[in-house]
Amino acid sequence: MTNYLSAGLQIVGCIALLMYGMKVMSDALQRMAGRGLRHILGRMTTNRVSGVLTGALVTVAVQSSAATTVMTVSFVNAGLLNLAQAISVIMGANIGTTMSAWIMSVGFSFNITSVVWPMFLIAIILIHTKSRRFLGDFIFGLSFMLFALGMLQSVGRSLNLAENQAVVDFFASFNSESYITILAFLLIGTVLTCIAQSSAALMAITMLLCSTGVLTIYQGIALVLGENIGTTLTANLAALTGNTQARRAAFAHLFFNVFGVIWVLCLFYPFVRTVCRVVGLDPAAQSLSPMKLSFTLATFHTLFNLTNTFILIWFIPQIEKIACKVIKTGRNDDDISASLKFIQVGIIKTPEISVLQAQKEIQAYAESTAVLFGKVRELSAKDDNDGFERLFDEIKRGEDQSDRMESAIGKYLGQVSDAHLSDETKAKIRAMLREISELESIADGCFNLARAYKRKRDSGIAFTENQAANLEKMFTLVSEAIGKMTEVLAGSRDHESSFRTESAINELRNTLKEQNIMDLDSHEYSYACGTVYLDIVTECEKCGDYVINVVEAKFRSNDKTDHGEE
Repeated sequence: MTNYLSAGLQIVGCIALLMYGMKVMSDALQRMAGRGLRHILGRMTTNRVSGVLTGALVTVAVQSSAATTVMTVSFVNAGLLNLAQAISVIMGANIGTTMSAWIMSVGFSFNITSVVWPMFLIAIILIHTKSRRFLGDFIFGLSFMLFALGMLQSVGRSLNLAENQAVVDFFASFNSESYITILAFLLIGTVLTCIAQSSAALMAITMLLCSTGVLTIYQGIALVLGENIGTTLTANLAALTGNTQARRAAFAHLFFNVFGVIWVLCLFYPFVRTVCRVVGLDPAAQSLSPMKLSFTLATFHTLFNLTNTFILIWFIPQIEKIACKVIKTGRNDDDISASLKFIQVGIIKTPEISVLQAQKEIQAYAESTAVLFGKVRELSAKDDNDGFERLFDEIKRGEDQSDRMESAIGKYLGQVSDAHLSDETKAKIRAMLREISELESIADGCFNLARAYKRKRDSGIAFTENQAANLEKMFTLVSEAIGKMTEVLAGSRDHESSFRTESAINELRNTLKEQNIMDLDSHEYSYACGTVYLDIVTECEKCGDYVINVVEAKFRSNDKTDHGEE
């Protein structure tokens, strides 16, 4: 009993090392691929084949179908991908995730631990060399993963479960030729994957049990099928906080895997025997090679997902219709209080790619700020009481929403920054934090301008024609500056024109301040009128300063990125 307890603890520890190794390897790959990976997803097309290939490529790169699927759900939530595109990407993710099974099958095929030790040494050396540290992290994670697999194999051999009659009798009581047994093991695989939130960990355990002779190949494959269903839980949990389209994308993932399991169950024994023939394994043999068993599981996993994708890729429009019928439009999809359009706070699976979503969100934030300033400009020309009060309330609500957006985006970036990131991405996040702070200041400035006009209206102050013309010039310049700022945030490299506009705003501010003093001395208007007038001029100039601060933050971030790429 003590031996089994000790072995059980060793197995749990090995699984923990395996999951840690996969995470380190995945993070390192993301940091190495970072920007290129974001561009691949950002340039997604409506071509279903390219969507499948992209999903497979990204999943191989990040070594996690759950990460790719959650990211895809987030992109659908953001409107960067439509539902049909997302479905094709999810299909590709299911193909890409089979790479993990092949890595594990290699680990179970021979004693890998002798190779791992020099890999650890190479990894540590590379980690301490600044230019190759991400490659070192990748090798370090891979080493941990292979070491855990080697230890699992060793623990499995030491247990000698095939010689334990009680264990053999227990699993022999399940008739592998019975569909009831297959369904039972499928359910076990589903539940355990939902609990562990890692199909890779369950795949390792399945390979261990099969290689020690405890499970038949049929029972092992039934567990693998269950793991395919259980892994969809992650995407569906991610979609809970998303909009209707995001929930539909998650449902499509569940539909894809469940449909595949159903048709495989209908052809279970012929399909499994076909896979066994491909590998050269006789499922009826008394003694089976651990290497062939692990290769059979990996081969089945790959052929299952390839065949399932080949069947369903032609029916993406129909899957989309089914998802739309099952998941009805939500009531709160267009609720402005949700604030964020492109990101989902709390779902950080691939930090490097999350930066793209944050950039899109900040771009939308800037555009909403431009709309807010346009309302201030409209307010300045309002004469009727009802129209003025309505527009003033809209500006107030816009400023409140701006506060929520700054807080939400800042929180999201804070969560992203907690992960292991490349220096380039860290610099981007620092720049983005400054950008949202300055954008919120512009919104505050808009509300201050609205309050100044309300004070003017309540006091019965009327500007002279010259004052109104001067303010129109100032508003035009600030509006131009905000427009150029949104272009820079959208990717424009023309930051020089923004600096020229900001200089023009400063010059006009200085001119109007001097003119205001002279006009007050010559009694062109009252002191109260001059005070409100100057407050508006000053607030506009402050908005210009905030705008140029956003442009500077974005420009410096781009400059560092370009320098890093060179």
